[in-house]
Amino acid sequence: MPASIHLAALTTVELAALLGAGPVVALVPVGSTEPHGPHLGLGTDVTISVAACVRAVAQLADAGLVARIAPAVPYGVTDCAAGFAGAVSVPAPVLTSFLAAVAGGLLAQGFAQVCLVNNHLEPAHDQAVRAAAAGEPRITVACPLTRRWARTLSAEFKSGACHAGRYETSIVLAAEPSLVDQAARAGLPALSVSLSEQLGAGIATFAAMGLDRAYTGDPAAATAAEGHEQLERLAAMVVGEVIAALTPS
Repeated sequence: MPASIHLAALTTVELAALLGAGPVVALVPVGSTEPHGPHLGLGTDVTISVAACVRAVAQLADAGLVARIAPAVPYGVTDCAAGFAGAVSVPAPVLTSFLAAVAGGLLAQGFAQVCLVNNHLEPAHDQAVRAAAAGEPRITVACPLTRRWARTLSAEFKSGACHAGRYETSIVLAAEPSLVDQAARAGLPALSVSLSEQLGAGIATFAAMGLDRAYTGDPAAATAAEGHEQLERLAAMVVGEVIAALTPS
């Protein structure tokens, strides 16, 4: 039986043998602990990152690259959700230092590259994650806020009205359907509040945006089929960032 694709499930003997056999990439799922409407769990962003990493391992194997998934980082900068139960925010400098230390530790173990796979899209969080990779070419970041990857995703995602809406709910339906409260999401009306537009206008919290249930978009329209499609595209994003970092300029 092949060893697990999850680093935490490997023994020290298995990992030593794997690292000794050739280059290995470490994928670190990054997310947050914050509200995602009345129908999705607080760990939704982590669920999405882990699911994307699972598919990315398979896609990287098809490209001749070995990758393993490190334990996820489930906390981040979640200031937008201030005031809601379950919003646990970490100061940006703390997150940057922690991620840099984790990635540095993985590199010191012998991993050829570390990719921070982030699906918590709060701009301050994204900046903190990217700061952890600054100055170290062996650390890269895969996040759909990058225009190159954003344009490959769904229309709702590109609209910015996508927090716990059709896009994220579809992905969770595909990855971990038991984590979706089907009855709750079926009764939610579609909302068209674009987080990117609101943040660009200086409106910094869900409460100030009028999102009193901590979601925007159309969760009732979500499908597992759409979720599988979006996960394949997120995995392709991870593969693209990994290959670009490994390719000499």
